[in-house]
Amino acid sequence: MATRSALAWLLRREALIVAAVAVLAAGGFAAWYLLQATVLTIAVAPRDGTEPELIKAYADALERSDEGIRFRILSFDDVRESAAALQDGRADLAVVRPDVLLPTSGLTLAILRDQAMMLVSPEPAGIRTFAKLSGKRLGIAAHRDADFSVLKSVLGYYGLNLEEEAGGGPVKERSVGLVTIDQEAVAAAFREHRIDAFVSIIAPSAPKALAIVAAVRSVSRTGKVAFVAVEDDGAMIERFPRLQSVTIPGGLFGGDPKLPGDDVKTVGASYRLMARASLGRALAADVTQQLFEKRSAAAQATAAAEYVQAPAYDTTAAATSARVPIHPGALDYFEREQHGFVDRYGDTLYLLGAIAGGLVSMLAWIRQRLAGLRRERIDEIMDRLLDIVQAARASTDRSELLALNEEINGLAADVARYARDREPNAQTMSAATIVIETARSAVSDTRRRLAAS
Repeated sequence: MATRSALAWLLRREALIVAAVAVLAAGGFAAWYLLQATVLTIAVAPRDGTEPELIKAYADALERSDEGIRFRILSFDDVRESAAALQDGRADLAVVRPDVLLPTSGLTLAILRDQAMMLVSPEPAGIRTFAKLSGKRLGIAAHRDADFSVLKSVLGYYGLNLEEEAGGGPVKERSVGLVTIDQEAVAAAFREHRIDAFVSIIAPSAPKALAIVAAVRSVSRTGKVAFVAVEDDGAMIERFPRLQSVTIPGGLFGGDPKLPGDDVKTVGASYRLMARASLGRALAADVTQQLFEKRSAAAQATAAAEYVQAPAYDTTAAATSARVPIHPGALDYFEREQHGFVDRYGDTLYLLGAIAGGLVSMLAWIRQRLAGLRRERIDEIMDRLLDIVQAARASTDRSELLALNEEINGLAADVARYARDREPNAQTMSAATIVIETARSAVSDTRRRLAAS
């Protein structure tokens, strides 16, 4: 009985309406889900650098806008830790310095800032090449391990050893004594002959770089500053592929005469925003787009936003096969090949449409099949009634006639339920009515015949 009721409910028009509403609701939920803001975890370091403030400024700008991307920030003390977070899957994005640790699963979205090894001294000191640093003391501000590693690599390339925290005694030949001093005390350190030159791994246009050059200029008798260039930077990059060539533009620090007098070739490192390689191409393009579209908004909070730039590359093939490759999604943005909503979610929408169409078709088939089964039931009822007509006319047993009459009533009830649950055509109902009346007449006629005899 329960099975018959369930089949009857499925055959009702309301069942298809409920199914259609369910399919539409599922499609609406899928669309709502696709349009929700995507939250990306970003690992940021170093804590004492400019990057935490920069990423926070971008996160706030994204929060204020109605964009589909949000940042969840994970802070670390060192860029080695932030790179490791990207590599082991704890973060979707990370601030990375490739010369410290390059994640095997990381691809570049943008350069947050380029740093150059700026090595300067008063011009009368005559230190214009690395060879002249032999036996000299080199000042450096409170440095990070990564900066020390760059300096050690470059000096080693020129055959110079680095002596950390050199005291007041003489420095060995073919060695360079490293002296840590406060950046505000650069001029005083030169006057007191505690250092002969000063080095910093810094963005050349940063305010601190301008202050360093100004301090060295102030202690130079001629007012000139000598910059030590890395002339064979191409060969050095081949030797240390995680470093990069950097040019300090002539006249960057102004003055009369201008400083430097000509372009200075050197090497350096970059802080990059990298994404995991598995990050979707369209999503990576969106993140890259927001980095540049929200740069003005972020610059209101920190000047570091002004240094964000696209990584340099010649061709798409070169960009994706470089030692530090660029994410294909970022290339889509740089080359203006971003995809629209339909392009991005077309496959998903097509799949949802196909599933919805399949569900509707399946329900329609089930409805049609069940309707066929009900029609078969009506045919069976009418066939049985015709059999009853013949049995009643041939019967000579009053108890048998009573049983046939009860069966006719049960079959008539089945026909009534069919008419109530469905909308049968008039021809079918007319035929069923005639057969029921014929069966009842046959039973009555046989009863009268038996009574008369």
